[in-house]
Amino acid sequence: MLIPCLACESRFGPDEYFSACSDYNRGMDLVSWTCPRCGNRDDLRVLPGELGFGYPYRGRFDVHARVRVPGLRRQRGDLRLDISLDRASWHVPTRLRQPA
Repeated sequence: MLIPCLACESRFGPDEYFSACSDYNRGMDLVSWTCPRCGNRDDLRVLPGELGFGYPYRGRFDVHARVRVPGLRRQRGDLRLDISLDRASWHVPTRLRQPA
């Protein structure tokens, strides 16, 4: 299973793809991902069996493109999102924002 970057069309194995996730926004239920090849940054939603790509709009995230990833699972924690596929798992922490 190879997962594409929607900007440069490079394809990544699950470990390389999910290891490039840097931040989980629990309020919007979004993961920040940066392509290891082209540096493009995307926000995505991890859904059962797929990744949803889109844009924040009026306080919510509208998914416009979906990439199927059979067997993909997720578990929301207080300060992280746990992603699992087959026997592998990745933890995407919530970056705590400092008050202005």
